[in-house]
Amino acid sequence: GTVRFWDSSAVVPLLVEQDASARVAAWVTADSAMVVWTLAAVETVSALRRLVREGALDEEAARLAESRLGEILRVSHVVTDVEPVKSLATRLLRLHPLRAFDALQLGAALHWAEGHPQGRTLHTLDSRLALAAQREGFLVPA
Repeated sequence: GTVRFWDSSAVVPLLVEQDASARVAAWVTADSAMVVWTLAAVETVSALRRLVREGALDEEAARLAESRLGEILRVSHVVTDVEPVKSLATRLLRLHPLRAFDALQLGAALHWAEGHPQGRTLHTLDSRLALAAQREGFLVPA
């Protein structure tokens, strides 16, 4: 099957009902394995907790979402090589208008792709990250 890199922005609507949930659910196909950056879990929990603070999500739903996140991560390929990802992210920050965390995600995706992103898919809902990923050679579904 195919393997696809998932940015944390695309993981959140898999866990809680949002406008983008139908869109990201369509990206999860039976044959596609997920690849995530090792720190994506931190950003995902941060997003879930922000929703709780804003009153958009209750505590019980947040806890369920966090346990689903754990299940997803257990069956995903997690990119854990921090040093090469750091150097890729630093290069990406010089080329693209990205936040540090997004540069690390894209660096992790490039490291996973062994520097050859052509034909590989990256899922994100962040428009700046999507543009940078496309410029680097990834397929970024709308």
